[in-house]
Parts: sequence; C-alpha cells; structure tokens
Amino acid sequence: MLVGDHERVGLVGRNGCGKSTLFKMILGQECLDGGSIDIPKKYTLGYLQQHLNFTHATVHEEACSVLKPNEDGWIEEHKVEAILFGLGFDEESMHKSPMLLSGGFQIRLNLAKVLASEPDMLLLDEPTNYLDIVSMRWLSRFLRSWKGEVLLITHDHHFMDEVCTHTAGIFRHKIRKVKGSVEKLRETVAEEEEVAQRTQENEAKKKAQLEQVIERFRYKAAKAAMVQSKIKAAAKLATGERLTHERNLEFSFTEAGFPGKRMLQIKGLSFAYPNRTEDGTVQGMGPELITDLTMEVFKGDRIAIIGPNGRGKTTLLNLIAKELSPTAGEISHNPNLQINYFGQTNINRLNLDNTVEEEIASAIEEVAQKSRARGLAGLMMFSGDAALKKVKVLSGGERSRVLLGKILASPCNMLLLDEPTNHLDMESIESLIDALDDYEGTAMVVTHDEELLHAFATRLVVFDGGKCRVFEGSYADFLEKVGWASEKKPGGSESANIKVSNIDVKTDGGNASANNAAGGAPRAKEDRKARADYIAERSKIIKPLEKKLAKLEEDIAKAEALGGELEAKLVTASETGDGNAITAIAKDMDDNKKKVDQLYEEWEKVSAELEAAKDKYPI
Repeated sequence: MLVGDHERVGLVGRNGCGKSTLFKMILGQECLDGGSIDIPKKYTLGYLQQHLNFTHATVHEEACSVLKPNEDGWIEEHKVEAILFGLGFDEESMHKSPMLLSGGFQIRLNLAKVLASEPDMLLLDEPTNYLDIVSMRWLSRFLRSWKGEVLLITHDHHFMDEVCTHTAGIFRHKIRKVKGSVEKLRETVAEEEEVAQRTQENEAKKKAQLEQVIERFRYKAAKAAMVQSKIKAAAKLATGERLTHERNLEFSFTEAGFPGKRMLQIKGLSFAYPNRTEDGTVQGMGPELITDLTMEVFKGDRIAIIGPNGRGKTTLLNLIAKELSPTAGEISHNPNLQINYFGQTNINRLNLDNTVEEEIASAIEEVAQKSRARGLAGLMMFSGDAALKKVKVLSGGERSRVLLGKILASPCNMLLLDEPTNHLDMESIESLIDALDDYEGTAMVVTHDEELLHAFATRLVVFDGGKCRVFEGSYADFLEKVGWASEKKPGGSESANIKVSNIDVKTDGGNASANNAAGGAPRAKEDRKARADYIAERSKIIKPLEKKLAKLEEDIAKAEALGGELEAKLVTASETGDGNAITAIAKDMDDNKKKVDQLYEEWEKVSAELEAAKDKYPI
C-alpha cells in the first residue's frame, strides 16, 4: 500500500486483524516477518501515545513543550490553545497540573501534543475513544484541514468518512486501498470476491473434468503424453475450496410485552453528587448536573442522550435504572416496565470467576432455557472452547460482548445503553443499529457516535451550555435548528480553524478588516452591493470547477462500470476457452484501467483547485 501526498487514509478491518500491529511496524515497534516499509528521510511521524510522561507544571506548558524554539511565539501558542480548547479543555484546566487530570483528559493532552508538533504524518489509533461528541466534531474539522498525511484507525464509520480521502481494508491478510468511503471499499471488495468465487468455482469444475479424463486414460500407454499434459493442467487450477467468510456479530433484542403507552414519567428531576473530603466525609453538595428535568417516555421511543463528557448523561441513566436517587423531583416507573441496562458499572459487576457461558446463563430465569446460553455465547463470537473462558481473562471489549449476551438472554421492554459502540468494530456497530431498528420496545442510548445518532434517534436529551433539556426531533434537526453551544461562540475553540503545517490561523473573533484583506467575504450586512459582487465573483470561479468535478465523477463511474462488465466477459471467455476473446478483453481491461487512473488523477487535481477556491472565497 502506498500513501500519497496529502492523503488521509482510513484503515478498517475486523477486531484483531492487525490494524494496530501495522502501526507498530511502521513505528519500528514490531519486527517484520517479510516485506518492507519505506519511509522518506527526514519524514516525521506523529503517534498518539497511550502511556503518560508529563514533565511540565501546567497543561498549557506541557502542550507548548512540543513547539520548536525558532517558531513565532504567540501565534504558535495561540494554535496550541485552540487545539486544547477544541479537545474540551477550558481556561481553568489550562493552569492545572497534567497529573491532576482524569485519565481521559490526560490522553487528550497527549493528542493535543501530537497535533501541535506538526509531523509530516499523523498515525491515529482510535483517537475518538476519549472524546465527547463536541470534541469529535472539532477533531474532524481539524483533520480535514491537515496539510500532511494521515493514517486513521477508528470504529466510527461516520467520522472516518468525514475525515479520510481514501479507505484501506485488511481482508484475508492483505491490504486493499481505494479512493473514497468505507462503503466504496466494501463494494469493491465484494465485487472482487464475487469474481474470485466464480473463477474458483469454474476452475474447480474444469479440474473435476480433467481428473475424469486422467482417470479414464491413466493406464493406456498410447495416451501417456496426453495424461501427463492433463495432470499438469489440473495442478495449475484451484483446489476447489470455497472462500471462507468472516463472521459478523449478529443479534437481536428480545422484547417483553408492555400494555399501555407511557413507560415512565420524570417530574422536576434534579441531581448533584455530594462533596467528599479525602477521608470520605460529606461536606455539602456539588454543582447540579441535572436541574428541573421533566419529560415522559412512551413505548417505542428512540431517545439519544447527548452532550460533552462529565455533564450527567450516564448519571441520568443511573437515575432511571434506580441505581441513584434524585436530589429533587421524581421518576415514576410503570409497574410493567422491564429494564435491561448496558453500562460500564454493569460490566464491572460481571462475576469474574464464571465462564462466558455460565455468566450468560445466570441471566436466564427459566431452567429449561439454560441451554440457550451456549447459542448466545456463539452469537457474541464466543464459539466452541471460547465459551469456556473465564470472564477474568477477557479484554474490556470481550466483557462488553458478554454483557450484551446477558441482555439478549432476558426479555425487556426498555433498553438503557451507555456507549454501546465503544468496543465494537464497524460491522458489529452496524449489526447493533439493525437490532435497535428491529426492536419494538423503547431504547435510551448515551452515545458520541454520530452515525448511530443519525440512524437511531427520534428524540434527544441534550446536555449542553450548562443545561439539560429535551429536544423533540432527530439529531439532524437539532444540528440545523439549535446546534452545539461551543460551535456558535464567536472566537471560541470550536469556531477556530487552525491550518497546520504553515502559519495560518483563523478565528471568527478576529479583525474583520484583516479577514477581508485576506480575501474573505465582506461581513457588513448593510453592504449588499459588495456582497452581491463577491457572490458573483465566487460563483464565476467555483461553478465551472464544480461542473468539471461532477463530469469527472460521472466518467469515473462509467469507466468503473465498464471494468466490471469486462471482468464478467473475461470469466465467460475463460469458461469457453476462447483465447482470442481473452486476449482482446484483457487489452480492453488494461486500456480501461489506464483511463480510470487518468480520470482519478484529473479528479484529484480539480478537487484540489476547488478546495483552494473555496478557501479563497468562503461564504
């Protein structure tokens, strides 16, 4: 696989297929069994370290420690501050010791240092794991403006497609890279595997026919030369073994019946954790995470609970699950309500001495149904002896799958899911989305995964701007009508647009005349003529490029479709043994491939021109 100039490549594949190992080999942390990795001289790599090594007194000093001595001081520090704000740090935390930060924010600080150090290539392995939804949206915008190269591993399909120009997948121990989205890669791989399967089946048929001929004439001396020729021909053909297919995590939630409509009612709910001293003594109450929340939850609701970290999302689930008691207000449950709760605290309550099968079986009340546990373990990808592993030897992701298995084992009419996608790969997340879509009960989900939000939510509980409120509508409706508070603040961290690899710092709170001098749009609303002239000039430059790009995309689609047709014709010609047709089709395929490559080169050129024009003429 080659990573070209300015490419941002997303790396996908099933858990355990070797994505993180590839990063370690690139960094020289793992030895190669074969092949080579070529890195240009003086080419720098930036990698998000999981281990912590802080040497400065404050967060701000630690983040600025990666700046080069000869860089312009205040501009570079401003860039570092914008990165820290974008990743969720506030003014107060800038002056804290890094060692007083939570584990998640310490990893964020490491990420800020990597971004601020401006390497030629970023290697990011699950960078969103410790980010909330607002920080993830900021990081997506930041990476799209990155001037170097990026290799990205993430389970978040939506985030990867937003950031990456190319997608590479590890399938059957090989890497396949395409220009475009995850879905484009999957379509390409599926087409190639279909052709490979048909070719393999056809060769298997031919081999069977050859073996019949060999067996028929094996002992006839006059046919010895012909038999030897057939034996050699058969040896070159496929073994006839079918391609194996990788398993997906497939499951469905079991619904318990629910008579009526209203499942629970929340009235005037407020909650704050008690302030505790080092010896555990309670001294008053901390700030309220939830204040005067009132809402009703009905059968079939699809509710997403969203907001930055540490604002009370998990606390709300714990209150609904009766694991916490409100400071004020009340939550009234319908007597027929049956809740299944997937959350970090529940994972920690697994019996570590049980096997996977025993732990899942413990959630099944009917003795006659205990045999279901082995089947459910298999669904959670613990087949065979894997179901006999002790829970205590499992990884965090495997324990999450055990808990999912327990939830599947018992029927419910309300699901409470706290970050259910954290330890799942892309295919398993898609299976989860399908299972939620099929589930006829009610589901409340805490998530930062925007793909899940767009696919799932019809109502929202939003923690943002110091408030907790209910939004009636989808996530797309929320972004359009309300939006995140930090993304609307002039000059705030989320509005900052830092272009790395050169000194180009933009903020919405900068000097208006300076922005205009740099080619930005006129901002005075009263100056309509200037605005109209600007729009006309912008349209004159950008519209032709957009049309040219659309035409290129249409030509690429046609050429790739022709490539598929030629592949099918080649298979048919191979079946009939038509040598002349095979030669002609192979030549057409080669010509078409060259055409596709040329079109993609032209597409990249025009795309870069369009991006530069949009930077010059922003709206």
